[in-house]
Amino acid sequence: MSTVTAIIPAYNEEGTIGKIVSVVRQIDEIKEIIVVSDGSEDNTAEVARQAGARVIELVENTGKGGAMMAGVAHAQGDIILFLDADLIGLTPEHVKSLIDPVLRREVEMSIGIFEKGRLATDLAQLVAPYLSGQRALRKELLKAIDDIEDSRFGVEVALTKYAHDRGIKVKEVELLGMTHIMKEEKMGLTKGLAARMKMYWEIAKTVGSGLKK
Repeated sequence: MSTVTAIIPAYNEEGTIGKIVSVVRQIDEIKEIIVVSDGSEDNTAEVARQAGARVIELVENTGKGGAMMAGVAHAQGDIILFLDADLIGLTPEHVKSLIDPVLRREVEMSIGIFEKGRLATDLAQLVAPYLSGQRALRKELLKAIDDIEDSRFGVEVALTKYAHDRGIKVKEVELLGMTHIMKEEKMGLTKGLAARMKMYWEIAKTVGSGLKK
């Protein structure tokens, strides 16, 4: 019987991380919840710990890819569920819809797509569903991808491209009513836009460099 580890990379997400951990704890199939505090400067780690997660605290901000793989290095499950730490509207039904197709071996990876949450985030994922941070997959796929921890914000592109190039079966799952807090809301318009442009640049780097076969 396969077991599931949930990994939530988080950077300064004290306002949302507790709720996310609480929702994930309701799923019987998930035996382990790991929050990776990626150099957070707020109370992310403590809030996650109080909510019931195992917390890994990174001293410096390594980027999303590094945080995700730090969690994978400690994960006991053979299926990994990745969730973003800034989600709004996450429910147990969303979590089940992501892990069930992989648990049943219908697919090797599922990707969650926001639907009827907020217009801005719905449109972003409609245009580029491969950027979604909500996905479940078998752990051996992660071990097969070279240098994924260096991808920073390009990690979702790396995962999707790897699956596409090798014909790995993937299912897109609609996450009705779910959205997330945008960078501009967290950091203010100017800093948020700058952070978004940096993220897009890192994603473009990942796409441009490709993945080793």
